[in-house]
Amino acid sequence: MADRVELRRIQLGLSPAEVAHRARMSVSYLRELASMHGDFDPEGLTRLANALDMTSSELLHGRAEPPPGHGAAAAHPGLRRLTERECWDRLGTHGVGRLGLPGDTAPVVVPVNFLVDGRSVVYRTEPGSVPAVDAGTSLSFEADRLDEERMSGWSVLLTGTAEHVTDPAALGVLADRTGSRPWAGGSRPLWIRLLPDQISGRVIDTH
Repeated sequence: MADRVELRRIQLGLSPAEVAHRARMSVSYLRELASMHGDFDPEGLTRLANALDMTSSELLHGRAEPPPGHGAAAAHPGLRRLTERECWDRLGTHGVGRLGLPGDTAPVVVPVNFLVDGRSVVYRTEPGSVPAVDAGTSLSFEADRLDEERMSGWSVLLTGTAEHVTDPAALGVLADRTGSRPWAGGSRPLWIRLLPDQISGRVIDTH
C-alpha cells in the first residue's frame, strides 16, 4: 500500500505533511499506516483514503478499472498533425494535463489543473511541492482526450520555460477564472506560467 500512497501523493502534488494534515494524523503515523499489512486501523485507513481522494478498496488493492485505450482500434484510423491553432483550440480554456519537469535522476511527470491564458499555460501549486519549480526551469506539458466509443483522440505537447506570475492584477484575474480551483484543494498560492517555445499535436481520425 505504501507505493500506492506515495504515487497518489505525487499525482496530487501534495507533501507528506499535507497528506497527514488532510487525514488528521501525524506524518509518522501516516508512514506506519501505509506500511501495514493486514491488521489495519479502519478509521485511519478511511481518513487516509479520503485525503487522497480514493476509496479504501482502491487504497488497499489498487484501482479495478483499466486505463483508457484498452479497446480495439478503429477499422480505418488515420493520424494527422494538428496546426498550432488547432492545438490551442483542443486545449480549450482549462482542464487537467500532465506536467513534465526535471527530477534528481529522471524526469518527473505530475498531473495539474491548468488554464490557457493567451498563448501560454498557467497552473497553481503549493510552494515547496513538486510542481513548484524555479523561474526559468525547462518544462513540458501534455494534455489529451480519448473517445473510447469512437476510438479516436488527440494529444497536444508544449515545451518551454517556467515564469512565476506575481502581478496582483493578473493573479486576481486568474483566480476568478472558471477552472482555477485546483482539484487537490488547498490555497495553492504559487502561480506558474509555461511560456512555450514549441507546441505540437496529433489527432487520430476515423474514416
